[in-house]
Amino acid sequence: MKYVAGVDVGSTQTKAIIIDRNRTIVGRALLDMETSMVTIAQDAFLAALKNADLAEDQIEYVVATGYGRYKVTFGNEQVTEISCHARGAVQLFPKTRMVIDIGGQDTKAIRVGPEGQVEDFTMNDKCAAGTGRFLGAASYALEMPLSELGPLSLKSTNPVRITTTCTVFAESEIISHLAKGCLPEDVLMGVHEAITNRCVSLARRVGITSEATFTGGVSRNIAMVKLLAQQLGIPINVSPDAHFIGALGAALFAHDRAFGTAQQLATAIAEEA
Repeated sequence: MKYVAGVDVGSTQTKAIIIDRNRTIVGRALLDMETSMVTIAQDAFLAALKNADLAEDQIEYVVATGYGRYKVTFGNEQVTEISCHARGAVQLFPKTRMVIDIGGQDTKAIRVGPEGQVEDFTMNDKCAAGTGRFLGAASYALEMPLSELGPLSLKSTNPVRITTTCTVFAESEIISHLAKGCLPEDVLMGVHEAITNRCVSLARRVGITSEATFTGGVSRNIAMVKLLAQQLGIPINVSPDAHFIGALGAALFAHDRAFGTAQQLATAIAEEA
């Protein structure tokens, strides 16, 4: 039996997914970006093969996506993360009509059709404001793990207003609020609200739809999920595989090419041209 793979090389993590002919996930891997993109892409692919108990010659086709997709030297094709997140989200949640993707370097709002096709999209245009890096600055300033930021922020009763739109200055503003005696949870809720406001602004540009899927590592943050649902006023899907949705979409495009349904891959490539 033959399989296909998707490799998503992000700015902070690399993900790999292997699916079979039935589009079932059989292997996956997630690695932090601790070496070159070329090396980490290969390592993630090999780790996914090991997870699936497969040999490399059993992989029929590989599609690369993400920030470093052109560094996947063993890939057969490159497709943008916008197309891959749209495709992967609809595969997991068929009623998805919008994707909110918050990564380490950028944030995207993508309006999608019933087959996972991209109908419109927009991205943040103010450096890394409103991205995972914004939360990283808060984590560093408060000397707290990223996993604790969401739960603590939900204890807030008096959120502060974060005014900076630049991650470079976010840490200084956070420290300034703490020095004034603001509680950590109130500062954190201010950070979360600032990110949410920017995400909602992006969503409005493409048109808020009936159901959204939240992708990327930040979707594991319970405060972000709650705030987005409140402000968008629509159901927000979060999969346990939220980290892998871009890689899953890439694997689905690989499936199209390997097993004879190339129409959506051709559409995605046309959208990127």
